[in-house]
Amino acid sequence: MHLLSIDDLSDAQITAILDEGERWFAYNRQPRRNDHRLDGLTIVNAFFENSTRTLLSFEIAANRLGAQVVTMQVEHSSIKKGETLEDTARTLNAMRPDALVIRHGTEGAPAEVTRIMDCPVINAGDGIGEHPTQALLDAATIRQHFGRIEGLKIAICGDLKHSRVARSNTKLLERLGAKLRFAGPASLLPDDIGGMGIDQAVDDADVVMMLRVQRERLEEDLGDAPGEYLARYGLTEERFSRTSPDAVIMHPGPINRGVEIEGSLADHPTRSLIERQVEMGVAVRMACLDLLTAERLS
Repeated sequence: MHLLSIDDLSDAQITAILDEGERWFAYNRQPRRNDHRLDGLTIVNAFFENSTRTLLSFEIAANRLGAQVVTMQVEHSSIKKGETLEDTARTLNAMRPDALVIRHGTEGAPAEVTRIMDCPVINAGDGIGEHPTQALLDAATIRQHFGRIEGLKIAICGDLKHSRVARSNTKLLERLGAKLRFAGPASLLPDDIGGMGIDQAVDDADVVMMLRVQRERLEEDLGDAPGEYLARYGLTEERFSRTSPDAVIMHPGPINRGVEIEGSLADHPTRSLIERQVEMGVAVRMACLDLLTAERLS
């Protein structure tokens, strides 16, 4: 079994990951966190794009489960000498890892690698394709906070066209019964998603999920300065006042303060779940590694 897309998971598997993620979340708040269920297994992280949150959370997750963790130094690898991704995958497969976590800038790259690897493969982000573990941790964070996902009004706002996070979240949250709304500049909306103005999207919303906007797109695609984008499309204090009384703020990170969100909202002590998302990320990735490697331990 592989985790390349939300579509690869059954409803039962999604429920199992969310349930186990909540248990690991509580476990990770203990003083000692040294479960040994993956003793003897080797997890390889191959990140061909820069990453802080996702890479570190996978490393911490695997370590806390007792696995041996190897993070491939792509900048020092044979990829830089012209080796193809397929040949790199063959080399890694010959070393017999028990799971491969891959992030790559090309959509579909993890699926290509999966055809070569004899172990489970987890997609940690592929171009503008998907980011399934981010969607799972977002769903777990929402469910933990509200006690449910079904029926919640969730606004996803920003650069949806280039967001793998938005694609995976759309698939998962709709499956779980959320009512989704989308907002962003017309040039940054995909053809298959009907967007609306951000004021309309956040009106009475329970969750506002902001997406990062690359600064180069502000100038090239929109012609906006950072403050102009915030005023037109970002989450300001005034806009957030339109949400439901108990609404929360989410963001997959990294945050562009003063671009897609005001800093005061990102740091709100009771309404921002952004740090909670990071914490839940470790827990949910522990659940994913546990589920995907179960057959290798049986």
